[in-house]
Amino acid sequence: MTPLTVRPFGPAALLVETPDVLAVHAALVTPPTGVTDIVPAAATVLVCFDSSMITPAAVRAWIDRSTVHPARIDEADDAPIVELAVRYDGPDLLAAAAAAGVPVDTLIGDHQRARWRVAFTGFAPGFGYLVAENWPHRLRRLAAPRTRVPVGSVALADGFSGVYPRATPGGWQLIGVTDATLFDPHRTPPALLVPGARVRFRKMS
Repeated sequence: MTPLTVRPFGPAALLVETPDVLAVHAALVTPPTGVTDIVPAAATVLVCFDSSMITPAAVRAWIDRSTVHPARIDEADDAPIVELAVRYDGPDLLAAAAAAGVPVDTLIGDHQRARWRVAFTGFAPGFGYLVAENWPHRLRRLAAPRTRVPVGSVALADGFSGVYPRATPGGWQLIGVTDATLFDPHRTPPALLVPGARVRFRKMS
């Protein structure tokens, strides 16, 4: 695994800087007693701990031990799979395909074939940033974000895909919509897309 940079983040957390958040997050799946939370982001993993139960040095040693060998991230793992049915009729579908330099049907097919995984969550409750090694397109955000993106919108930006869990402003390119409920505070867990989960998109019939 690429060498990590680990920095103190206040008195009860360490910030792991890494170009491979998915692998590091997977490697830290079994924390020792005293580690209270592990939060992945775009290029970091935050490891929170209770300093009355474990020392920063012990947490750092656990991180180092756990990440010596690359974690296995592939389709054979036991991470949950979330399948989302999509109507590919978004207002930016034609423009996104043109920007990618492919026909619309190719963009849709690539989106369905990609082996998406939730790298991290943020922006709004239930919004997962999805990445896939076999996703070949990198599309820009809109120059002028929309003031309101409809709930369930399936979107693309940079190398990510995502689904808006509620109606919010947003600047990603909208290629479709799903009827799935991405966030329900009465569900356990409330978010349908959690870090590490695999996601498959299929065209709604």
